[in-house]
Amino acid sequence: MLKPPALKPGDRVAIVSLSSGVLGESFAAHELKRGQQRLRELGLIPVTMPHACQGLSYLEAHPEARAADLKTAFTDPTIKGIFCAIGGIDTYRLAPYLLGDPEFITAVHAQPKLFTGFSDTTVDHLMLYKLGLTTYYGPNLLNDLAELGPTLLPYTQQTLEHYLQNPATTPIISSPIWYEERTDFSPAALDTLRISHPETRGYEVLRGTGQVTGHLLGGCIDSLNSLLTDPHYPDEPEIAQKYGLLPAPATWQDKILFLETSEEQPTPAAYLTMLQNLQSAGILGNVRAIIAGKPQNERYYEDYCRALLTATADDHTPIMANLNFGHAYPRTALPYGLSAEVDFDDKTLTVTEPFFAGEVTA
Repeated sequence: MLKPPALKPGDRVAIVSLSSGVLGESFAAHELKRGQQRLRELGLIPVTMPHACQGLSYLEAHPEARAADLKTAFTDPTIKGIFCAIGGIDTYRLAPYLLGDPEFITAVHAQPKLFTGFSDTTVDHLMLYKLGLTTYYGPNLLNDLAELGPTLLPYTQQTLEHYLQNPATTPIISSPIWYEERTDFSPAALDTLRISHPETRGYEVLRGTGQVTGHLLGGCIDSLNSLLTDPHYPDEPEIAQKYGLLPAPATWQDKILFLETSEEQPTPAAYLTMLQNLQSAGILGNVRAIIAGKPQNERYYEDYCRALLTATADDHTPIMANLNFGHAYPRTALPYGLSAEVDFDDKTLTVTEPFFAGEVTA
């Protein structure tokens, strides 16, 4: 995999809206301001791409504008990192404008840059993975940097600070606290604390012993499933197949699959169906292990665990659950394509190589 360099203080970083255009709506102006402020506090210079704030209706109608912003971020040599504003539901529509553009592909290879986001950004990650770039399933602007509380969530702040560090290995530890999703995102909620809970489970082993090594690959199961079947966007599986958005079954054979669920909080039955779809697509039966993210607000946690065990019963796949990635708060970052070790005896996850190219830091 081609790794980008770590960020450093003074770097210019792009803000892109690759799916939902909510960042450009007037009701989100206070969140945009706060997210930009938090980037500056990290020592970075936020640069909002030309179409990122053009709003929901415009960006829904113009996937080519969203794609153009990502291309601009990669082709601009002064931009060193790319932060997604938020996820959405139709990121796949960017594929023809990106994977069909030789200039974009050349820029990704010539100027690898940190790219971070989660949720339907899964599809952007897969496009860049297809091009051989390591990206980071981690924080985005609206969900993380624009945290309405008086400070960043401490665990998420450590994740973001890691984007400016490059240790030889990175233990992905369990957060001692988890947080509920907010119900009020208005200016009145500024500087109010999230509802929080002590973490009582930590990482939970559902099946497996010993150590399993592999390369990280995965994302939001809702987004992965939509590449296979999507009643809302019937052309999505066709686009996914044409541009090879979902890696072929053989690609998964040395992988540690990371999976998490969206804010839609799919029912246990829907979750099991999505797992079965991944099984039919040759994914679940090929991976070395599965790590599952904590579901948002811990809803359906036990049911999802049972579904994972059911869907993988024939393969006896090792599974560890309740990790801090995806839609639950707080959030770590998982690097696509990098080597990792899951220790099922000690209940740990370690990325066993540097996140970034260049000098390794202590």
